[in-house]
Amino acid sequence: VPTLHMTSIYSLLYEFPGASYIASAHLTRLTNLLSKASKGHYGKDTAVLFRQTARDSIGSVMPAKSLELKHTIKLIQELTSEIDEIEAAIKQIMDEEIKSPILTIPGISYRMGAMIIAEIGDFNRFDSADKILAYAGMSPSTYQSGQLDNCRSRMEKRGSRYLRYALYNATKYVCHWDKSFGAYLEKKRSEGKHYNVALSHAAKKLVRTIFAMEKSGQPYIASV
Repeated sequence: VPTLHMTSIYSLLYEFPGASYIASAHLTRLTNLLSKASKGHYGKDTAVLFRQTARDSIGSVMPAKSLELKHTIKLIQELTSEIDEIEAAIKQIMDEEIKSPILTIPGISYRMGAMIIAEIGDFNRFDSADKILAYAGMSPSTYQSGQLDNCRSRMEKRGSRYLRYALYNATKYVCHWDKSFGAYLEKKRSEGKHYNVALSHAAKKLVRTIFAMEKSGQPYIASV
């Protein structure tokens, strides 16, 4: 399987928490479980492969570990359910109460959009996009060395790290889904800038775009 963190695999390991359990499982039961949990993606062939692999396994039988595995899977499922509930509530709040134009930007999800809005708060607190950049700790700072000023610059690490995280991650997706942002990122890369430096420039462009949209209330319009 591509990853262990799949509904079908969780269902399999919760029902059969160990190689010995899978090895002795009835094929019909194993097939039905996999088919239902994977919505038909895995069938009898996969069940046969899993059972034979379990029979060939050299793993030891450890009842305590099997019990721990079942409890861990149950905890993961409970937390996943809670996350889904929270994200559904976030979507409802964003759609019905906040109604921010930020969601019209390709690549910005409800989760990232909500995080950005929550961290910035009232946009009227800021009279420019640069103030938001400073608040996020994305303004360049200058080192001083002896008598030399402006010898090299870096990004500030002050400010809201949650906002900084949301902006950088949102920028990655926006650059992927929006042609104008993608072209801007490539332009900076073609100038010889490291990917992270180029991304920081795109993130600043995104902040200025978001600021203008929130002030005007207008949806995103991609530049040509």
